[in-house]
Amino acid sequence: MKLFDGGRAPNPRRTRMFLAEKGIEVPLVPVDMSKGEHKSEAMAERNRLKRLPVLELDDGTVITESIAICRYFEALHPDPPLFGRTPVEIARIEMWQRRAELELYSAVAAVFRHGHPGMAAAEPVQIAEWAELNRGRAIEALRMFEDQLADHAFVAGDAFSVADITVFIAAGFMKAAKLEIPEDFTNLKRWYSQIAERPSASA
Repeated sequence: MKLFDGGRAPNPRRTRMFLAEKGIEVPLVPVDMSKGEHKSEAMAERNRLKRLPVLELDDGTVITESIAICRYFEALHPDPPLFGRTPVEIARIEMWQRRAELELYSAVAAVFRHGHPGMAAAEPVQIAEWAELNRGRAIEALRMFEDQLADHAFVAGDAFSVADITVFIAAGFMKAAKLEIPEDFTNLKRWYSQIAERPSASA
């Protein structure tokens, strides 16, 4: 088993943070995305989308998409449960995980990909208006998590979960997109500081 890893890129980092929370060690194969190594023929054979991370099992099975990889390891190592244990926990975590990915993570990615000069070659056309529109989307998503964290210790309730990982990674990704958590979002800032102190945050 080996995990093709993309360094500080958000999706590879999300997977590594999940594995660190589980205490799972997987051999990493570094792929230098700054040099375009993720677009090589060898990577395309494993993932036609040429994206990271990519998990290759000992029998040659390939699993892509960071959350799919996390679900694979959750099934193998259910403790600690990061996708929930009871039907209600599982549903609640899935709900907040999807909100994190669809409302915040995707908005930050759009701002970065369409607003950062260094990403011009990665997009057929950079659309500045799309980047600006998603700045507003990102702040509205942050407001949703700010409100949720007013009454809960973690994104999906009272226990740390994969939803916290996604929001934390997305919030960290905001720096590259030149976005900031608004100063008055005190619940979100408190939560972010606490998550940043977890050993997995440096994975």
